[in-house]
Amino acid sequence: MARTSRKRAVLEDQGLLLVRPSARATLVAGIDEAGRGCFAGPVVAGAVVFPEGFDLMGLDDSKVLKEEERRRLAGEIRALAPGWGIGLAWMAEIEKYNILQATLMAMTRAVAALRRRMGAGREDGIPARVLIDGTQLIPPAYFRNFGVPLPEQRAIVDGDALIPAISAASVLAKTFRDDLMTRLDARWPQYGFARHKGYGTREHRDALRRFGPCPLHRMGFRGVAPRPEQEQGRLC
Repeated sequence: MARTSRKRAVLEDQGLLLVRPSARATLVAGIDEAGRGCFAGPVVAGAVVFPEGFDLMGLDDSKVLKEEERRRLAGEIRALAPGWGIGLAWMAEIEKYNILQATLMAMTRAVAALRRRMGAGREDGIPARVLIDGTQLIPPAYFRNFGVPLPEQRAIVDGDALIPAISAASVLAKTFRDDLMTRLDARWPQYGFARHKGYGTREHRDALRRFGPCPLHRMGFRGVAPRPEQEQGRLC
């Protein structure tokens, strides 16, 4: 089945056809994250509302797109989507709550940012439904903590390849995070953040062995903090 046809089939099968932006009370947002598996930097989430049947030429999961394609699409998404938002969770929250909970917090913040951009009030039920890439739903308490009326939720495996609004959220989160890590590279140039964006590449692991972690690193992640024998060797 062609990708476009498969998208349509999934939407129809699960009752997920998006609604027109004029029907504000029933708007649907796609949500995805970037940077969950990184050694350093925040986890970033995007949330995007698309009108019914809307898609962009070349739109796909951000991981399979080239950088120039992502940048083109990100500009089109920001210009054409009725609503979009970005949310972050930094290292302190990742360490305190774990990466899954920090990711869900970032997703909630992205929805809150989308609501602000759309001019939604505290009691305005926008979006009415959120479609989340993966298998996890956002705890209702997180929405309450950020002043977001509780939406209907649905988690969709491979949603970033099947649901245009989730694909768009993936693109916004990825491009925002890549730009952020490139800017942070100027503060800690020895790690190569502008090249690997905080992922655990060989270059990044070598830099960690040579310089140790910096404040951007997620100390609870395996491979970031030095092993006891490494630390002992450094002290001798």
